[in-house]
Amino acid sequence: MYDYILGGKDWFPVDKEAGEQVKKIFPHVVTQARANRDYMHRAVRHVVREFGVRQFLDIGTGIPTAPNLHQVAQEVAPESRVVYADHDPLVLEYASALMQSTPEGRTAYVQADVRRDSVLDSHEAREVLDLDRPVALSLLALLHFVPDEHGPQEIIRSMLDRLAPGSFLLLSHATADFDDEGHLERVKKVYDESGTPVQLRTKAETEVFFEGLEMIDPGLVPAHRWRPDGPSTISDAESCIWAGVARMP
Repeated sequence: MYDYILGGKDWFPVDKEAGEQVKKIFPHVVTQARANRDYMHRAVRHVVREFGVRQFLDIGTGIPTAPNLHQVAQEVAPESRVVYADHDPLVLEYASALMQSTPEGRTAYVQADVRRDSVLDSHEAREVLDLDRPVALSLLALLHFVPDEHGPQEIIRSMLDRLAPGSFLLLSHATADFDDEGHLERVKKVYDESGTPVQLRTKAETEVFFEGLEMIDPGLVPAHRWRPDGPSTISDAESCIWAGVARMP
């Protein structure tokens, strides 16, 4: 559905059907998805340029949508290393696009479910990432697909506890905080009925994921407001997604 909403070509008729339902309920969903992708580009460039991060673990990758995270990072620092992870077997069919690394860098793909599997214990992660050096953990538009019963806060903490000091958390999360008309609750119903349960979270509920970390300015803000490259015409109601970057002490 996400690929369809972003205008990609790798989706099934059922994805199109559900995606069109979402568009009718929440016409800003395309703007929301693009705001999330643009935030990823800016956040990755920022931690590479300003903090010297050269390693990324991206969980919930989805079907490749160029530019992918490794392309953004390696454009700034060609030696960057990226491990992607997703539980959807369909992503595996397109994983080769995720592994077109620069000669100086490395990329790898892990098929795993963050709710059950330890991505950091995979052969691919151990081979590509040096856990004695900082890693940026990227959880973009993922945790609203991890309801509370799966322990999202514990999942994040268990991964961060294994990363070196100075590592980062890049996170974005859908919210209904700006949705005065209740469109996103109806969108949630479409996802729930399609077999992909969604839990929208408030700013306070999203901030919990950053506990114990040092937030990077401007803190947790709507995705289009996180260090924009220039003036934005997007409203908070169109974005409806919180985004932030934080550093481990």
